[in-house]
Amino acid sequence: MTTWHASHYARWFPALCTDRLGHKPVAVTVLDRPIVLGRARDGRLFALEDRCPHRHAPLSAGTFTESGIACPYHGWRFDADGRLCEIPGMPADCPLPQVRVRNIAVREHDGLIWLRLDGRDEGALPRMLSENSPGSRRFLWQTQWQAHIVDAIENFLDPLHTHWIHPGLVRSGGERQPMTARFEPDDAGFKVIYRDQPRQSGLLYRLFESPRESEQAIFDAPGSAQIEYRYVNGGIVRISLHFTPQTRDITSVFASLHVENRWAPAWLVRRVVWPLLKRVNDQDARMLAMQSANLQRFPGVRGASTQLDLVRPWVETFWTTGEAPADAQAHEVRILL
Repeated sequence: MTTWHASHYARWFPALCTDRLGHKPVAVTVLDRPIVLGRARDGRLFALEDRCPHRHAPLSAGTFTESGIACPYHGWRFDADGRLCEIPGMPADCPLPQVRVRNIAVREHDGLIWLRLDGRDEGALPRMLSENSPGSRRFLWQTQWQAHIVDAIENFLDPLHTHWIHPGLVRSGGERQPMTARFEPDDAGFKVIYRDQPRQSGLLYRLFESPRESEQAIFDAPGSAQIEYRYVNGGIVRISLHFTPQTRDITSVFASLHVENRWAPAWLVRRVVWPLLKRVNDQDARMLAMQSANLQRFPGVRGASTQLDLVRPWVETFWTTGEAPADAQAHEVRILL
């Protein structure tokens, strides 16, 4: 198993889209830890370590009870906090053993189930979640990339690969224009503000967008990233990706699109916009899988970087040390994008 920095177990990560949790328990993995998610018959949402303490059967193969879950092997019953409630076949006058299943803190917000592995239900979810107006979400989607979380985050926030990986869709390779990118770190993460490019050369812009007033990329530690476009006509589009490490080489990705102040019904977005965004995702996933496989062929190597690699140093330092880089400072670079 991968050893993650201890501080990451005290942070919130999304684990599942709420609509994927039905009448059966669901197994997920966060930071290499197997977890079972469920909703007891009384409606309470719970997250527990996916292991019965009796004979170590996976609780995700069990069934819901009124207050929790029953193990599929011998039927031991646990409540939503992991306390042992009943052992089938045990006489009523016999005390239950003092065992329990490790409890994971769990919250629901805007269609996602969030977990905190140390079991403490405290601390805030990523701040960007509060920026979205009620009813502005147009879709929510869950997938996984074969990539380390640092590589996954960098891919989403890096505009320079788009000419090569998404030619014609996001940008056209032969139409680069000079622009300024300003990197601004803060206590919770950073933002990158892009100036001097109100239009984009790809098909997605030509079909669905209009002149932009501003463009910025936002990162909230530990793994929430967002690209926000504000338009001259008052519209706002936010594409958010939340990244959760399953293992060192597999990262869960939760993508959402929020739209404000412009006509974009959910049915139209799903029918027309989503197929193109899905193609962008598949292209990124394919490249990240190639990158991950090649890193396994060359273990221990470090990548070369230039001033154009704005986000990598901050993200890599955070995931290695558990803290933001102490020397991170605001600065600007000129790029051809």
